[in-house]
Amino acid sequence: MNKNKTERFFLAGLTVLASIAFSTLFFSCVSTGTRQEENCSRNLLAPGIKSEKQLVEFFLSENPQIPKERVQSLARDYISEARSEGINSDVAFVQMCLETGFLRFGNLVKPQWHNYCGLGAIDAANPGEKFPDQKTGVRAHIQHLQAYATTENVKLKNPLVDPRYNWVHKTKLARTVFDLAGSWATDKNYGTKLDGLLRKLDQF
Repeated sequence: MNKNKTERFFLAGLTVLASIAFSTLFFSCVSTGTRQEENCSRNLLAPGIKSEKQLVEFFLSENPQIPKERVQSLARDYISEARSEGINSDVAFVQMCLETGFLRFGNLVKPQWHNYCGLGAIDAANPGEKFPDQKTGVRAHIQHLQAYATTENVKLKNPLVDPRYNWVHKTKLARTVFDLAGSWATDKNYGTKLDGLLRKLDQF
């Protein structure tokens, strides 16, 4: 093999190696970026990324006793109402799951009240707010989160149904699920519990 052929062979080998290295780096970055995009944000004002199907599958993995059609309807309302007000539907949905025990209820709030986030539930004398239907209850939940996550200059898109909205808007401010600990709930681990549910939802 003469000198020119040797040089050409060497350069060709370097080109192949460089191409392999670039491809490995590129697809590694793409893969990493995709995984990050598929993770639910803990920010209250971030867009939710999970579809109705993913929310339903997550819910039923924790409580398969609830009819699928009921969970589908609930997931649709959460996605729709959250999108209207710029609230993270993933956070709102898992908060509903936490507050209701995946619709098992059993504490102060009764299922027929359509109160999915424990609004006004303090004690036996104040068991919680009551709403006429599912959509109104979901809207009240989303509006309550919006009150926590924004300042008073950010106006609601839908008619106000949350009876505690104005009080919260003047006294509270939360950016992430962790800010809800000690404010939305007295439980100091409240944010950690929501984060744990979001980690489970990340798998769907």
